[in-house]
Formats: sequence, C-alpha cells, structure tokens
Amino acid sequence: MSEKEMFEALHPDPTKNGTRVTKAYYDAYREALLQVIPNTAEGVPFSSLSKAVQPHVPADILAQTSPGWWVTTVKLDLEARKTIERLKIKGRQNVRLV
Repeated sequence: MSEKEMFEALHPDPTKNGTRVTKAYYDAYREALLQVIPNTAEGVPFSSLSKAVQPHVPADILAQTSPGWWVTTVKLDLEARKTIERLKIKGRQNVRLV
C-alpha cells in the first residue's frame, strides 16, 4: 500500500477542527473551485458548485471521490484561508472570490 501525502484542510469556525485529506484530491478540487467561483458581487450559489466543478476535475480523481463532500471540505478551507467568502443572498448561500 502506498503512502499518500496528506493535507490539513481548515475550517472557518475556530471552534471546529479541520479535516486531514489526501493532498492530490484537495489540489484538484481547489483548482476546480477557483475556476468556477467568480469574484462578482453576487458570487455563485453553493448548491451549484458540485456539478460545476466536475468538468474541471480529472476523471480518475472524480471516479474515486464524492464531489459533494470534497466541494464542501475544500470550500470551507478556502473560506478559512480568506480566499473566498460566503454571502447570504435571498436566503441561500453564495460564495465568491475575495
């Protein structure tokens, strides 16, 4: 069994712990999210991100992962690192690049 490089994905709530994840998967989903999240005033609905990133994630990684879980985990990490921010628009959660 090969040893995979791990990465600590942060959580924006300081009272919660981050999650240890496979760095290669994290990097793939991070790059995909940064491609689909705009820096516009309204951002993009969080609910649409799982589907939006799929064309940007390598097929082998997509086949081995759950896009919904990875999008949520990486989105939280990007919020904690102040790369993206969460917006409340019409009762739903949107995100945009900072």
